[in-house]
Amino acid sequence: MVTGPLVYLLLFAAGLVAGTLNVIAGGGSFLTLPLLIFLGLPPTVANGTNRVGIFLQNMGAVWAFSRHGVVDWRAVLWAATPATLGAAVGTWAALHVGEDTFRDVLACLMIGVTLYTLWDPLGKVRRGNVGRAPNLPGLVLGFFVVGVYGGFVQAGVGFLILAATTLAGLDLVRGNAVKVLSILIYTGVSLVMFAAGGKVAWGHGLVLAAGTVLGSQLGVHLTVLKGHAWVRGVVTVAVIGLAVKLLLMG
Repeated sequence: MVTGPLVYLLLFAAGLVAGTLNVIAGGGSFLTLPLLIFLGLPPTVANGTNRVGIFLQNMGAVWAFSRHGVVDWRAVLWAATPATLGAAVGTWAALHVGEDTFRDVLACLMIGVTLYTLWDPLGKVRRGNVGRAPNLPGLVLGFFVVGVYGGFVQAGVGFLILAATTLAGLDLVRGNAVKVLSILIYTGVSLVMFAAGGKVAWGHGLVLAAGTVLGSQLGVHLTVLKGHAWVRGVVTVAVIGLAVKLLLMG
């Protein structure tokens, strides 16, 4: 495991970018998780360590969104609760697979989620659900599945949650508020499970978290200030950037 001032500076900078991107759209873990592995952390330890920044980042984001009055606290029932139950299942699975298996699964999931976002699910479900009442049983099941994915690997889960909140009839500003609230709650459970399994490098995680918390505040400010159309544009750019990154990695 690599340490030192330059490493911590790199982690802080990566956290700043990832925290901003995570709040606006999603996909910041596509940057931080591979970076932690590159710095010498075993994949499952990198997966657990990444949750430190995610948890603190979303704590700050929920606080900031609540100040702007756009947090729908009822989402705890239909979004955060099933997501947390799913996350417990996903985290258990992540802790019980081998390092090589997890690395292979991570690569496949990164490619799969990127292809999914390039399919433009947000645009499709939004055009088909404006003004319609959400299917709550379907949303509860959907958030459970999202929670399983988020508990297992986290990377790219923001895009999936925004698709679910769009199905619920929320615009991308309020959908982002539901997203950060749901991720905050289920990540707390995942982090405790990873820590109990000895899969968290706290030094790396806290430096990364310092960057993601600062980035989350910038992301909330930009989301509320710029509105739905601007966020949709950032989502598109983020998706294209992630796709190019994956191609370059190959």
